[in-house]
Amino acid sequence: MTDRVLLTGISGFLGGHVALQLLNAGYTVRGSVRNLSRADSVKAMLANAGADIANLEFVALDLESDDGWQAAMDGVRFLQHTASPFVLRMPEDKNDLIRPAVRGTERALNAALAADVERIVLTSSMAAIAYGHEKARTAPFTANDWTNLEGRGVTPYIESKTLAERRAWEIMRAADRERDLATINPSGIFGPLLNEDPGTSVTLVQRLMNGSVPASPRIPLVAVDVRDVAQAHLAAMVSPEAGGHRFPMGERTMFFAEVATLLRHAFPDYAKKIPRRELPDWAVRLYALFDRDVRSNLGELGVIKRLDSSSVVRLLDRKLTPAEKSFVATGESLIAQGLV
Repeated sequence: MTDRVLLTGISGFLGGHVALQLLNAGYTVRGSVRNLSRADSVKAMLANAGADIANLEFVALDLESDDGWQAAMDGVRFLQHTASPFVLRMPEDKNDLIRPAVRGTERALNAALAADVERIVLTSSMAAIAYGHEKARTAPFTANDWTNLEGRGVTPYIESKTLAERRAWEIMRAADRERDLATINPSGIFGPLLNEDPGTSVTLVQRLMNGSVPASPRIPLVAVDVRDVAQAHLAAMVSPEAGGHRFPMGERTMFFAEVATLLRHAFPDYAKKIPRRELPDWAVRLYALFDRDVRSNLGELGVIKRLDSSSVVRLLDRKLTPAEKSFVATGESLIAQGLV
């Protein structure tokens, strides 16, 4: 019998890639979905990506319900907790994001500890590291940094990721098992889609390519490839040295205008739809009055953030995929899936 991994959020963009890595490495994957009616589509997605789905099984779990968590851990050696709400548009009530993120983390980790799993890998985010700090900061953010929730520009999403990761470390410390947790803290995740769902980060590229963005806001994107993030989840699960550590992941910081230029050259058939101009900040603020998605990200205008990814480079024993390749792979997938 192969080792079994409980993977929450298997139907998501990252969760699907983590499942692909695990199955290709020979693990039995028990994927969680909120409704088992989604199981067949996830099976088809992974089979189309070349995975052997003979070792794939499913369980229904909800981040906001206690039902099924203990049973889901039966026979599980490792937990990969990737499930968490992620949006571009901030909700009216911030607790719509914070509650499921924090309580879902509590449910997953407490059930895993009760089942005495060997290693827990939690998908966190650079959102838990790099926000609420001084705009003038130029030094890369490291695993030792935490988002300042009292600082400027902290959205409900940023708060949810920070509180969820802090709660995870609290739970593990209380159980005297801090060394059995590793967190992956990626920036914006881009790269090839496994199905027609663009997720959230990829929607930014979709909007650049489908003509819905008239000009590029002066907002930088810290980018990392989804395949690298998925491989980091697997490496953090099996590497003895990874326990007790956080792994920031961001290959490069690029402004929207740079990404748009890259996409125009890579996809000349779509060049007319891709914006050529960069909006001045005052125009972005004016535009934000009519576009809630932009309004939610005004705090990032012109603020360049960089992540120190040296720890994950050592974990993977290779450099991260160049951001340019990730964005081109994203565009290729969007075209292949008929999403632009």
